[in-house]
Amino acid sequence: MAKYETWEILQMIEEEDVKFIRLQFVDIFGTIRNIAVTAGQMEKALAGKCMVDGYSIAGMKELGYDRVYLKPDIDTFTILPWRPQQGKVARFLCDLMDQEGNDIAESPRYILRRVLKKAKQQGYSFDLDPECEFFLFETDEEGNPTTRTREKAGYLDVAPLDQGENARRDMILTLEEMGFEIESSHHEDAPAQHEVDFKQAQGVKVADQIVTFRSTVRAIAQRHGLHATFMPKPRTDLPGSALSLNISGFRDGKNMFADPQAENGLSQEAYSFIAGLLSHMNGMAAIANPIVNSYKRLKPGFHAPTELFWSLNDYRAPIRVVKGKEGDTHIEWTLPDGAANPYLLIAMVVASGLNGIQEKMIPLKADEKAGALPGTLKESLTALEKDEFLRNVCGENYVRTYLNEKTKEWELYTQEVTDWELKEYLHRF
Repeated sequence: MAKYETWEILQMIEEEDVKFIRLQFVDIFGTIRNIAVTAGQMEKALAGKCMVDGYSIAGMKELGYDRVYLKPDIDTFTILPWRPQQGKVARFLCDLMDQEGNDIAESPRYILRRVLKKAKQQGYSFDLDPECEFFLFETDEEGNPTTRTREKAGYLDVAPLDQGENARRDMILTLEEMGFEIESSHHEDAPAQHEVDFKQAQGVKVADQIVTFRSTVRAIAQRHGLHATFMPKPRTDLPGSALSLNISGFRDGKNMFADPQAENGLSQEAYSFIAGLLSHMNGMAAIANPIVNSYKRLKPGFHAPTELFWSLNDYRAPIRVVKGKEGDTHIEWTLPDGAANPYLLIAMVVASGLNGIQEKMIPLKADEKAGALPGTLKESLTALEKDEFLRNVCGENYVRTYLNEKTKEWELYTQEVTDWELKEYLHRF
């Protein structure tokens, strides 16, 4: 996404015949929301003077914010290609501010910025490459989402087995028009399941891309008469959808995970980074796997992690070390799913890994198990509550509100995928 000056934004809005601008943001749970303003309100909007009712936004009432002001990040400006080409629609992603113009400390975008700033001060930076999986299901006669598909395709299959090929093509072309650099896309293991991988980026930009990707994919799917869902486990008979993160770490510009002379070709910082992730993994699961349905994905037999360990080659490990050419070593975190809040996901993985380095933690040997991962949302919420380090990363107020709201969700739990789950999660994710 390009870097803009304010005057350039105003000029583009006029030259491109943009009539409506969506001011988008994510709530504390990572759900994207927006208000729309006309082009005539743009100067007011860019000054951060557009306000929404905080008491109507999930979590904000509990945190005490009755008014929330939206401050557009001008570098996220993009025209939405699928909207009308006369009287176009554009969007910004926004930071959340209070009435005094201060960043709201519990905003996921602000939490991530705070973590990355601290990492930079210590000489660290990270490139992240997400692997986004999703399903394309049929809709019913009224256009409502279902979990039906007539497709029989599997991993890397092509048309006509891959019946989502045309929709996926349009998604890629639309994303490229919005400034994405797409590295690859393909059909995944399950019928109607797909994956799109885009080029590595850093920090907030990666999280912005993930939320933009989700909304774009769903919009284009709808134009094809399909429903795109990132729900972790929409069907019990099929594998679930993950949001794996490939993490490349650098210290003073050099890959900090590689050491060709050391055991397994890994540096001491790599081992400590892995140890930090393992140490906080159970608490991080409350963010990486944030809904009841998440834990129906994390079951044996469906290529999903269930135990706490790291590996060089075991696909069931939540942490895998991947070694490429010319010392290009990175860590793949396979635990997260498509319901996760990407801002907090990245904040926690960076902070936890660096905590391992700072504390000089030493992990167990590769493939040595340290127990089971949380098997329910309740277990992961308990682990987060007990993890003082993670509470400090997000802030006590954020964690308290998050735990309260997610505990209410847990109370609706039943063992099987229920009508309540499908109705709630298919629409939201």
